[in-house]
Amino acid sequence: MLRSILSLFFILLFTNLTATSQTAEEIIKKAEDMIKGETSTGTFTMTVVNPDFKRTVVMESWWVGNEKALIVINSPAKEAGNKTLKIKNEMWNYLKNTETTIKIPPSMMLQSWNGSDLTNDDLVRESNLVNDYDLKVLFEEKIQGEDCWKIELKPKPTAPVVWGTIYYWVRKSDYLPALIQYYDEKGNLHRTMSFTDYKIMDKRKIPTKWTIINNKKPGHYTEFIYNDVKFNVNIPDKIFSFKELEK
Repeated sequence: MLRSILSLFFILLFTNLTATSQTAEEIIKKAEDMIKGETSTGTFTMTVVNPDFKRTVVMESWWVGNEKALIVINSPAKEAGNKTLKIKNEMWNYLKNTETTIKIPPSMMLQSWNGSDLTNDDLVRESNLVNDYDLKVLFEEKIQGEDCWKIELKPKPTAPVVWGTIYYWVRKSDYLPALIQYYDEKGNLHRTMSFTDYKIMDKRKIPTKWTIINNKKPGHYTEFIYNDVKFNVNIPDKIFSFKELEK
């Protein structure tokens, strides 16, 4: 009996050491890499919901890491051809009806992006979390029935970020994100992002439905659903040019 108890103790100890031998930075990096890849392109449907209306938009996007992105609206017809170009920490919107290109100034960074529960700043500063935050694994917790690491992110003193604290749950089984909560510097919960509908796309398992809940405005949320996506594809640099933006 004693031998059995000791054996069980060492198995549990070894399992715990193996699970926690990874740093919080390594876990978050794996989670971010799993859903982004070095490059990606695809189409997605964005649905914005609030107590007064519901709006659905289909978009096409091209991404190179967190550095460059081009997002084009395909429908509805009245918005088709409107585009967003992001290059590092700068962003421009192209409005097809007026054929004008607008650079988003700092004063507009906290405004809604395309009417969603994301802001322009969210898109521009889709930062490398490992670079901008100090990370710590807090404990393990079940989310949607899956064992997850709960990781705390606190901004580094010089990081140009708006959140006071982020809590990020990563599934232990596949290193995919399960839930993210965003708090301000006073500890108030502003936004919750949940990940569901895990499917295989382009030979990679990803959460195909992302739901962003605005915790400051009851009844306000935005859903992003992947229609299709391809990872680690060659994307010509001209895609992220003003010529392409105004095409």
